[in-house]
Amino acid sequence: MKSTNKKLVTASLLAGGTATTIYLLNKIIADSAIAKNILYSTENDYYKWRYGDIYYSQTGNGNPVLLIHDLTPSSSSYEWVKIVDDLSKSHTVYTIDLLGCGRSEKPAMTYTNFLYVQMITDFIKEVIKSPTDIIATGLSTSFVITACNSYNDLFKKIMLINPEDPSVLNQIPGKCSKLRKKLLELPLMGTMLYHTINSRANIELQFTESWLYNPFHITNYDVDAYYEGSHRKKGNGKYLLSSISGNYVYLNISYALKNINNSLYIIGGDKQKYIRETIEMYRSINSSIESVILPKTAHLPQLETPGELMKQIKIFME
Repeated sequence: MKSTNKKLVTASLLAGGTATTIYLLNKIIADSAIAKNILYSTENDYYKWRYGDIYYSQTGNGNPVLLIHDLTPSSSSYEWVKIVDDLSKSHTVYTIDLLGCGRSEKPAMTYTNFLYVQMITDFIKEVIKSPTDIIATGLSTSFVITACNSYNDLFKKIMLINPEDPSVLNQIPGKCSKLRKKLLELPLMGTMLYHTINSRANIELQFTESWLYNPFHITNYDVDAYYEGSHRKKGNGKYLLSSISGNYVYLNISYALKNINNSLYIIGGDKQKYIRETIEMYRSINSSIESVILPKTAHLPQLETPGELMKQIKIFME
């Protein structure tokens, strides 16, 4: 009996020590990731939304344009840093950090397509307060299409940069995806797993393998900004990642895409995987969509070739 008690005490001490170690490692990673404070903000930079404070910026004068970054745990409005000044010469430019991203709050909740639809429409109603042009990237383009179909009077022209493949958007939560979500949401191990997935090395790998045509176009400062964005709010970005991994942010947009009459323009990166097939799928649903492929770019032309992207934006906005 005494031997059994000793084993139980030893096991409890080891488990407690392991948990403490993981907690401290998570804290060290989170604190060091934001030490440079690249994504700084003030109290006045926030829109008080019902599910959490949303960081945004407003610059320039003229017809409003809302820039919406891609939906990944490391993404933020930093995505637009190289075109905002130029675009704000002729427009009032708004950028936002989506809920769960960057400087915005990252509540422990399930993130869905409809959550972001409501966030975008509420922001236009309460902050911009007039119909606006939209430029969005990647997965976030699906929120814009859905929102435009439901609240058409809030939207004018829409530019989609490397929109998500419709077959990806058709995914729904299943047993495997729900398990992935649960694993990521575990208090200690889930946070450690999240920090591993969003390590600086892995984010840099994303840039070189998926997001850019030329890996030498990225700077350490850019990587640091994305790394910081993923680790703000002490690892709570894991709830967004778990929702993405669990297929909760996806929604079939075919009906909405077919139904809207707004001017739609797709910008595709030459190196973006399957972008030509994706554009054809979008055009098969809505034949009025216009498109262009930007040479020597991949997923983020706004960071890689901002000048070439601005040329297309100016043509589109005329």
